[in-house]
Amino acid sequence: MRNYLIIGGSSGIGKELVNILKEQDQQVTATYNNNIIEDQQNVKSIKFDVMEDELDLEALPEEIHGLAYCPGSINLKPFHRFKDEDFIEDFKLQVSGAIKIIRTLLPRLKKSGDSSIVLFSTIAVQRGFNFHAQVSVSKGAVEGLTRALAAEFAPNIRVNAVAPSLTDTPLASRLLNSLEKKETQAQNNPLNRIGDAKEVAQAAAYLLTPNSSWTTGQILHVDGGHSTLK
Repeated sequence: MRNYLIIGGSSGIGKELVNILKEQDQQVTATYNNNIIEDQQNVKSIKFDVMEDELDLEALPEEIHGLAYCPGSINLKPFHRFKDEDFIEDFKLQVSGAIKIIRTLLPRLKKSGDSSIVLFSTIAVQRGFNFHAQVSVSKGAVEGLTRALAAEFAPNIRVNAVAPSLTDTPLASRLLNSLEKKETQAQNNPLNRIGDAKEVAQAAAYLLTPNSSWTTGQILHVDGGHSTLK
């Protein structure tokens, strides 16, 4: 049995990732902030606000085989309406928060001798979309961090990222809150539908577990073909 820590495991992709690992009989620790996670077989929950709290190491295993950092935001508006604070807050959540967690857990990831880190990016880094400046700045940094850490931590720690297009999750609900919006988004990709949280989580689970033991430094696009096909 391997030990996995999912930061932001109470909703959307993070929640589905916890369920996938639990079904594989792995030992999972999942953090939550607003949406409470109940402890269950093979799943331990910890309340944790990535913007405010320090992670309680005493509540975690001495060896960690996989870390997924799932917190994110989708703030879309014209560039001229953003303030410096908007970019800074987004960067703190999606980049600085991940860096803080990785730095804190690095000794335990190293101790396992064979571990994996999974971060989350977005299709907007590869494709230029209107009103996506704030998202693209933070997630572009995540992709750069992924490749840099993959090089530095090899061969004992693999580092990869998943880059989905807009996915049917609670985080994206205001962008998909009508049939018209859903149909418009579905038409943006060759598979002609919107992906769901479980589909993205399955890709994350692949990268997080030994199934991807010869994969590091990669940005896995799970986007219905949107990033590469017309």
